[in-house]
Amino acid sequence: MDIQVGDILEMKKPHPCKSKESSRFLVLRVGMDFRLRCQGCGHEIMIPRVKAEKNIRKLHRIENSEK
Repeated sequence: MDIQVGDILEMKKPHPCKSKESSRFLVLRVGMDFRLRCQGCGHEIMIPRVKAEKNIRKLHRIENSEK
């Protein structure tokens, strides 16, 4: 799966903060682990790539206009 820094991941399970945006996470770092920021409360988590890719429901990519 091609996940890049700046993408928004919609996960199957929400973050425990219970806000409206708690199932959406911003990708801050990619590699063997992902660093994600909860869009609801701003809490940052590190999660193994395999576990994150298994739990992704939808990928929202913001396209850059760079050429």
